[in-house]
Parts: sequence; C-alpha cells; structure tokens
Amino acid sequence: MLPVSLTAQLHEAGLDEAGRGCLAGPVFAAAVVLPPDFQAPGLTDSKLLSAKRREQLRDIICREALAWAVAEASPDEIASINIAQASYLAMHRAVAQLGLQPTHLAVDGNRFRAYPGIEHSCIIKGDGKYQNIAAASVLAKTFRDERMRELAAEFPQYGWEQNAGYPTGLHRAAIRAHGPTPHHRMGFRLL
Repeated sequence: MLPVSLTAQLHEAGLDEAGRGCLAGPVFAAAVVLPPDFQAPGLTDSKLLSAKRREQLRDIICREALAWAVAEASPDEIASINIAQASYLAMHRAVAQLGLQPTHLAVDGNRFRAYPGIEHSCIIKGDGKYQNIAAASVLAKTFRDERMRELAAEFPQYGWEQNAGYPTGLHRAAIRAHGPTPHHRMGFRLL
C-alpha cells in the first residue's frame, strides 16, 4: 500500500491534474488532504485503474478525506497562458478551495508554480507513490471525465464520452468533418 503522504506534516495536500494532453475541454486539477489512517486498497495512478474502480475510489475519497477540492482552467485560459501554466492555475484554484489550509503540497510531476505561503515538493510519478497524490489523480480524472460526458451530449459527433477530448483517430476525423467547437484548444495542433 502507498504511504498517505510524502512528509509527516499534518494536512499535506496531494495535487494532480487531468486532461493536459487533450485537444478539447478544460484541464482539471484536484487537491486532497487525507487522514493519517486513510485506507483505500488499490489506490494508485488513475490511468492504471478501470473507470468503475475510479468511481468507487472517488466515493471513498470524497467521504473520508479531511478536505478535497477540484478546479479547472478553460480552453480560453489554456490558449492565453499555455497548458503548463493553466495546469498550475487549476491546481492553485483547487488549493484555494480546500476547507483547510494545507501545511505542504505534494505535487505530481517535475514542475510547479509555487503557491503563496505553502511549501511544495514535486514528485515524478507521485500518483503511483503517495496516496494523497493518487487520490488527487482519481478526483481530477473522474470529475473531468464527467464534464466531458456532459459536453459530449452537446457535441456528440466528437466522441468525448469515450475519448474525453484526447487526440484519437475518431476525434481528429470529427474535427476534419465538422470543424472545431468552442471547447477545442485552438492553440493546439488539432489535426
């Protein structure tokens, strides 16, 4: 089982994002503070879990976390400030929405824009090493997938309920046939 946090600090928040490599939709981020005795068998990087298991873990995390929040940055923000900065913006928004002030941030990846007043550590593949980052991975992924299913009802030809806005062959063919939507990231190479 993964350790709950990187440090022994009380109220360390794990941070992760979802949707960074997509052609459409917002980028989502989550911040999660877990209790020291948190138990969720099988919790790991959301990309390694089935959709059903992610949803089961989402329920456990939302019920048992000391605090959690999910936030996003829009395609317009991505176009304006770039995907890396938009990912950090979404992470900052998630931290700001937590019901308690974290004492430390454990961030998945190798870069982060410092959050004012809170120290952080970047952990490459942290979503497979620490439960709080894995929990953030699950929340960011499930909430983003949910949003993409909602957008798919409005734009069914792009297959977002299945590809979540990622650059699949079907998605690229739909862009060629129907053109981009307001939800496409116009700064990205769509075809």
